[in-house]
Amino acid sequence: MKVIDNTAALEQFCNALAAHEFITVDLEFLREKSYYAKLCLIQVGSVSECAIIDPLAPEISLSPFFALMQNPGVLKVFHSGRQDIEIIYNLSGKIPTPVFDTQIAGQVTGFGEAISYENMVKHILHIELDKTNRLSDWSSRPLKEKQLEYALADVTHLVHIYEYLRDELKKNGRAAWLEEEMQLLCSPQTYTVNPMDAWQRIKHRSHNARFLTILRELAAWREARSQRRNTPRQSLIKDDMLLQIAAVCPSDKGELCALRNMRPEISSGRLGDEILEVLSHAMALPKSAYVTPPREKDLSGSTNALYEFLKMLLKIKSQQEGVVGRLVAADDDLKLFARRHDTKVPFLKGWRREIFGKDALALCRGELYLAYNPDTGQIDFIHKTAAEK
Repeated sequence: MKVIDNTAALEQFCNALAAHEFITVDLEFLREKSYYAKLCLIQVGSVSECAIIDPLAPEISLSPFFALMQNPGVLKVFHSGRQDIEIIYNLSGKIPTPVFDTQIAGQVTGFGEAISYENMVKHILHIELDKTNRLSDWSSRPLKEKQLEYALADVTHLVHIYEYLRDELKKNGRAAWLEEEMQLLCSPQTYTVNPMDAWQRIKHRSHNARFLTILRELAAWREARSQRRNTPRQSLIKDDMLLQIAAVCPSDKGELCALRNMRPEISSGRLGDEILEVLSHAMALPKSAYVTPPREKDLSGSTNALYEFLKMLLKIKSQQEGVVGRLVAADDDLKLFARRHDTKVPFLKGWRREIFGKDALALCRGELYLAYNPDTGQIDFIHKTAAEK
């Protein structure tokens, strides 16, 4: 087992990998105690060799690895690679390119919505992986042999998984489908966190513009502070407390301290001062700067009936095509289309339009019927003839 712990060895290894058509990549990291993930281990494999890179080694620079990630002639294969790509982007300032994600490829080739690496190895290679070391503390040193073997398995089997999925995509002509998804995965916007958008991740039921504006400002403050200090946002102050503060909008430390479950070190310290400053700023904002409350998601009457028909159509078409329904059309997009017949929804473009969007439009216009066929036990799609129109 090759463990690389110095720059010279890493450069030699990366130079050898640069000659390959594709490589497999996986990262082990910790993020429980920080805002940004702490990179602890890098595993890289190819058809002929594999190695573990120790990014915590005192005599190593990851520059050769980051250069390899930018080599346009080498495809980088990840499984569920969003977090791995985010870490590489945060550390190097650049997103790996080109990229192939086997979990997303699995969605395109009929493996279900979010198949795990373990289940994919079992299904394709008929190998049972030992997950005993899955929850290891990857920042500890030295790592045991079993831990290193477990980590390396995440890229050795991935070589054969990729080859299998690549061939499947060629057979069914869906390589272009995956390319569209890879463009999203490789977009810097996917990994750029704007503090002013942080409030949208907080679960709430309010449609009050003033409340949501205050929540936006509080969440933006927490996000920016967590980024600066590299601390988890929830350890700074939890979502439910932000919601409480936004609802009550205390004007001084006494009122802040009186909130239920408020930690004294927050209300009486520097954090308390910052929170009150944020509230003062939010209260002074003109109504033109308020959040526009989200539309009600509940559908009514005929709109809900159309939405249910669209869901049924999506389920049938996805099963027929062997692709995950959520990849074809998001539920919110179905609701938007049912409510407003919005033609800008993603499923009316590209390959999604071909397998679902065209029929969704026809259904919406009353030009498509769904009928149960008792002879076949299937749902038939019946299009209106020109005479019927």
